[in-house]
Amino acid sequence: MDAASVSQQRVTELLVRWSQGDDAALAELTPLVYGELRRLAHRHMGGERPDHTLQTTALVNEAYLRLADQTNPRWQSRAHFFAVAARAMRQILVSYARSQQSQKRGGGALKVDLDEAALLSPEESKEIVDLHEALEQLSALDSRKAQVVELKYFGGLNYDEIAEVLKISPVTVRRDWKFARAWLYKELHGAA
Repeated sequence: MDAASVSQQRVTELLVRWSQGDDAALAELTPLVYGELRRLAHRHMGGERPDHTLQTTALVNEAYLRLADQTNPRWQSRAHFFAVAARAMRQILVSYARSQQSQKRGGGALKVDLDEAALLSPEESKEIVDLHEALEQLSALDSRKAQVVELKYFGGLNYDEIAEVLKISPVTVRRDWKFARAWLYKELHGAA
Protein backbone atom coordinates (compact mmCIF):
# COMPACT_ATOMS: atom_id res chain seq x y z
CA MET A 1 0.00 0.00 0.00
CA ASP A 2 1.41 3.42 -0.90
CA ALA A 3 1.74 6.40 1.45
CA ALA A 4 -1.12 8.30 -0.22
CA SER A 5 -3.65 5.52 0.36
CA VAL A 6 -2.45 5.07 3.96
CA SER A 7 -2.93 8.81 4.49
CA GLN A 8 -6.41 8.66 2.90
CA GLN A 9 -7.36 5.74 5.14
CA ARG A 10 -6.02 7.59 8.19
CA VAL A 11 -8.05 10.67 7.32
CA THR A 12 -11.19 8.53 6.98
CA GLU A 13 -10.49 6.83 10.33
CA LEU A 14 -10.01 10.18 12.07
CA LEU A 15 -13.18 11.58 10.49
CA VAL A 16 -15.15 8.60 11.78
CA ARG A 17 -13.66 9.02 15.27
CA TRP A 18 -14.47 12.73 15.20
CA SER A 19 -18.05 11.90 14.13
CA GLN A 20 -18.28 9.64 17.17
CA GLY A 21 -17.37 12.53 19.48
CA ASP A 22 -13.58 12.06 19.80
CA ASP A 23 -12.28 15.64 19.87
CA ALA A 24 -8.67 14.42 19.93
CA ALA A 25 -9.26 13.05 16.43
CA LEU A 26 -9.93 16.61 15.21
CA ALA A 27 -6.54 17.76 16.53
CA GLU A 28 -4.80 14.90 14.72
CA LEU A 29 -6.88 15.42 11.58
CA THR A 30 -6.11 19.11 11.17
CA PRO A 31 -2.54 18.83 9.81
CA LEU A 32 -3.58 15.96 7.52
CA VAL A 33 -6.37 17.87 5.76
CA TYR A 34 -5.15 21.46 6.01
CA GLY A 35 -2.72 21.10 3.11
CA GLU A 36 -5.40 19.62 0.87
CA LEU A 37 -7.87 22.36 1.84
CA ARG A 38 -5.18 24.90 1.04
CA ARG A 39 -4.64 23.30 -2.38
CA LEU A 40 -8.39 23.51 -3.09
CA ALA A 41 -8.53 27.14 -2.00
CA HIS A 42 -5.46 27.96 -4.06
CA ARG A 43 -7.21 26.62 -7.16
CA HIS A 44 -10.12 28.98 -6.50
CA MET A 45 -7.81 31.90 -5.90
CA GLY A 46 -5.60 31.17 -8.93
CA GLY A 47 -6.60 34.33 -10.78
CA GLU A 48 -5.12 36.60 -8.14
CA ARG A 49 -1.53 37.81 -7.79
CA PRO A 50 0.84 34.98 -6.83
CA ASP A 51 2.28 36.94 -3.87
CA HIS A 52 -1.13 37.44 -2.27
CA THR A 53 -1.22 34.43 0.10
CA LEU A 54 -3.78 36.07 2.37
CA GLN A 55 -6.56 35.20 -0.05
CA THR A 56 -5.94 31.46 0.04
CA THR A 57 -5.32 31.50 3.77
CA ALA A 58 -8.50 33.48 4.45
CA LEU A 59 -10.60 31.07 2.38
CA VAL A 60 -9.05 27.96 3.97
CA ASN A 61 -9.43 29.31 7.48
CA GLU A 62 -13.05 30.33 6.97
CA ALA A 63 -13.95 26.95 5.42
CA TYR A 64 -12.08 25.01 8.09
CA LEU A 65 -13.78 26.97 10.87
CA ARG A 66 -17.18 26.16 9.36
CA LEU A 67 -16.27 22.47 9.14
CA ALA A 68 -14.75 22.24 12.61
CA ASP A 69 -17.63 24.17 14.17
CA GLN A 70 -20.20 21.54 13.25
CA THR A 71 -21.95 20.18 16.31
CA ASN A 72 -22.57 16.64 15.19
CA PRO A 73 -20.58 15.87 12.05
CA ARG A 74 -21.34 12.59 10.30
CA TRP A 75 -18.41 12.15 7.95
CA GLN A 76 -18.64 9.05 5.77
CA SER A 77 -15.18 9.25 4.23
CA ARG A 78 -12.34 11.52 3.18
CA ALA A 79 -14.12 12.21 -0.11
CA HIS A 80 -17.30 13.17 1.75
CA PHE A 81 -15.34 15.58 3.98
CA PHE A 82 -13.75 17.30 0.99
CA ALA A 83 -17.11 17.44 -0.78
CA VAL A 84 -18.54 19.32 2.19
CA ALA A 85 -15.41 21.51 2.25
CA ALA A 86 -15.94 22.29 -1.44
CA ARG A 87 -19.50 23.36 -0.76
CA ALA A 88 -18.35 25.53 2.16
CA MET A 89 -15.74 27.22 -0.04
CA ARG A 90 -18.30 27.82 -2.75
CA GLN A 91 -20.71 29.38 -0.24
CA ILE A 92 -17.96 31.59 1.18
CA LEU A 93 -16.84 32.77 -2.27
CA VAL A 94 -20.41 33.48 -3.38
CA SER A 95 -21.16 35.40 -0.15
CA TYR A 96 -18.05 37.54 -0.53
CA ALA A 97 -18.71 38.09 -4.23
CA ARG A 98 -22.27 39.20 -3.57
CA SER A 99 -21.08 41.45 -0.76
CA GLN A 100 -18.59 43.14 -3.11
CA GLN A 101 -21.19 43.59 -5.83
CA SER A 102 -23.60 45.08 -3.32
CA GLN A 103 -20.96 47.57 -2.16
CA LYS A 104 -20.08 48.44 -5.76
CA ARG A 105 -23.73 49.38 -6.37
CA GLY A 106 -23.80 51.41 -3.14
CA GLY A 107 -26.08 48.91 -1.41
CA GLY A 108 -25.65 49.98 2.18
CA ALA A 109 -22.62 50.27 4.37
CA LEU A 110 -21.48 46.74 5.10
CA LYS A 111 -18.70 46.05 7.56
CA VAL A 112 -15.97 44.19 5.67
CA ASP A 113 -12.70 43.34 7.35
CA LEU A 114 -9.36 43.50 5.56
CA ASP A 115 -9.20 39.75 4.85
CA GLU A 116 -12.58 39.80 3.14
CA ALA A 117 -11.85 42.89 1.08
CA ALA A 118 -8.68 41.33 -0.32
CA LEU A 119 -10.31 38.03 -1.16
CA LEU A 120 -11.76 38.64 -4.64
CA SER A 121 -11.35 41.12 -7.45
CA PRO A 122 -14.54 42.70 -8.86
CA GLU A 123 -14.16 40.66 -12.07
CA GLU A 124 -13.90 37.43 -10.10
CA SER A 125 -16.91 38.45 -8.00
CA LYS A 126 -19.11 38.66 -11.09
CA GLU A 127 -17.76 35.38 -12.51
CA ILE A 128 -18.37 33.54 -9.24
CA VAL A 129 -21.91 34.87 -8.87
CA ASP A 130 -22.65 34.06 -12.54
CA LEU A 131 -21.29 30.52 -12.10
CA HIS A 132 -23.28 30.08 -8.90
CA GLU A 133 -26.50 31.22 -10.59
CA ALA A 134 -25.86 28.93 -13.57
CA LEU A 135 -25.21 26.03 -11.18
CA GLU A 136 -28.48 26.79 -9.42
CA GLN A 137 -30.28 26.60 -12.79
CA LEU A 138 -28.51 23.34 -13.63
CA SER A 139 -29.45 21.99 -10.22
CA ALA A 140 -33.11 22.69 -10.96
CA LEU A 141 -32.77 20.69 -14.20
CA ASP A 142 -30.53 17.91 -12.90
CA SER A 143 -29.22 18.15 -9.35
CA ARG A 144 -26.75 15.28 -9.73
CA LYS A 145 -24.96 16.98 -12.61
CA ALA A 146 -24.72 20.17 -10.55
CA GLN A 147 -23.26 18.15 -7.67
CA VAL A 148 -20.66 16.66 -10.01
CA VAL A 149 -19.59 20.16 -11.07
CA GLU A 150 -19.41 21.36 -7.49
CA LEU A 151 -17.35 18.37 -6.38
CA LYS A 152 -14.99 18.54 -9.36
CA TYR A 153 -14.62 22.30 -9.75
CA PHE A 154 -14.91 23.52 -6.17
CA GLY A 155 -13.83 20.33 -4.41
CA GLY A 156 -11.08 19.17 -6.71
CA LEU A 157 -12.25 15.57 -6.34
CA ASN A 158 -11.40 13.07 -9.05
CA TYR A 159 -13.96 10.93 -10.88
CA ASP A 160 -13.60 7.97 -8.49
CA GLU A 161 -13.99 10.17 -5.41
CA ILE A 162 -17.05 11.88 -6.88
CA ALA A 163 -18.51 8.45 -7.70
CA GLU A 164 -17.94 7.38 -4.08
CA VAL A 165 -19.64 10.49 -2.66
CA LEU A 166 -22.63 10.33 -5.03
CA LYS A 167 -22.83 6.52 -5.02
CA ILE A 168 -22.75 6.27 -8.82
CA SER A 169 -20.24 4.78 -11.27
CA PRO A 170 -17.17 6.73 -12.44
CA VAL A 171 -18.44 6.37 -16.03
CA THR A 172 -21.67 8.15 -15.05
CA VAL A 173 -19.62 10.86 -13.34
CA ARG A 174 -17.65 11.41 -16.55
CA ARG A 175 -20.83 11.63 -18.62
CA ASP A 176 -22.42 14.05 -16.14
CA TRP A 177 -19.26 16.19 -16.10
CA LYS A 178 -19.10 16.33 -19.91
CA PHE A 179 -22.76 17.32 -20.18
CA ALA A 180 -22.63 19.84 -17.32
CA ARG A 181 -19.49 21.49 -18.67
CA ALA A 182 -21.09 21.99 -22.09
CA TRP A 183 -24.35 23.20 -20.54
CA LEU A 184 -22.57 25.69 -18.27
CA TYR A 185 -20.44 26.98 -21.13
CA LYS A 186 -23.56 27.65 -23.15
CA GLU A 187 -25.24 29.39 -20.19
CA LEU A 188 -22.22 31.51 -19.28
CA HIS A 189 -21.13 32.44 -22.80
CA GLY A 190 -24.46 32.60 -24.59
CA ALA A 191 -25.62 30.43 -27.46
CA ALA A 192 -22.97 31.75 -29.85
